[in-house]
Parts: sequence; structure tokens; C-alpha cells
Amino acid sequence: MSSELRDLYQEMILEHGKKPRNFRDLPKANRRAEGYNPLCGDRETVFVELQGDTVKDIAFQGAGCAISTASASMMTESVKGKSRAEAEKLFERFHDLITGQSNAPKDAPPLGKLEVFSGVREYPVRIKCATLPWHTMRSALHSQSDAKGEKRVISTEGGAEASQTERPEHLSEVPPKVC
Repeated sequence: MSSELRDLYQEMILEHGKKPRNFRDLPKANRRAEGYNPLCGDRETVFVELQGDTVKDIAFQGAGCAISTASASMMTESVKGKSRAEAEKLFERFHDLITGQSNAPKDAPPLGKLEVFSGVREYPVRIKCATLPWHTMRSALHSQSDAKGEKRVISTEGGAEASQTERPEHLSEVPPKVC
């Protein structure tokens, strides 16, 4: 990674980690999922308001390291206004960027500012931090329940998904941590 890209990576992570965009509850959400990274302790809830097949609004809450929080912040900015299919393709392209794979569809939208996360590949233990919000968003998009009822919880360990009806302690007021 060039020194310019490394500097931009650090700047964007710090900016979005300290002042995340769309870090809020979303009362009109009709999809939600919770994500958990037991290795780092990151916990995030992603709220999605789908209108037809379009992500009308998306937000998140929780506590996570700077990389996880920045990834969630930039993800919400990138996915808002996109169709469900476009959000899926963006997920694939972002996942490929982080993991160094190439499984994204050729018609996936460009990553734009999300390209700065290419630096995460240099720190394999951080890949799960960066992808947690994306997997959580994807789970929310596939959810059939409303935002106040049954929810989906995903884990970075084993990709396990489980439905739960109990709502664990909410972490919306906890500031982002630095791992």
C-alpha cells in the first residue's frame, strides 16, 4: 500500500471512528440484525428501512473498535438509496477488497471511498472488524421480521446466525473503543 493510501486510510478510520455517520436508532426500520465479534468485542445493530426494494434509510448503533465503527459509518453512507441487489453487490465487492478474493459480480458498483479499507488486508486480525457491519447489514436485508420483533444475531466466528426474541443490553450510548 502506498504511503498516500495509508495516510488516507488512517485519516478516514479516525474521522469515521470518532464521528460516525448514521450512528442512531432508526424507528422506521423494518429490518434489523445484530452482529458480534467475540474476538474483539465489537457489537453492532444495523437498522434498515426498506421501501419496496430500495434502502431508504440505514443506521447503526453499538460499540466497536475504530475500524468496525468506521466501516459501519461508511457502509451506511454507501448503501443508502441503493436497491437491495446493489447493496448485495457492494457487500461482495467490499468483502473481496478486504479479503483479497475476487468473487464480486462484474456489475457491482464501484467502492469509491471504501477503497481505503484495502489497508485492512495488511492486518488479518482486523478483517473481521471491518466486515462485521457488512455481514450484519446483509443479514438485516435477508431478515423477514420487523425491527421490533424477532431479530437476527450474527457472529464473526463461524458465520453463525441465530434468531432471538430477547433483546440484550443495548450499547447505543457506549463510545467506540480502540482495540
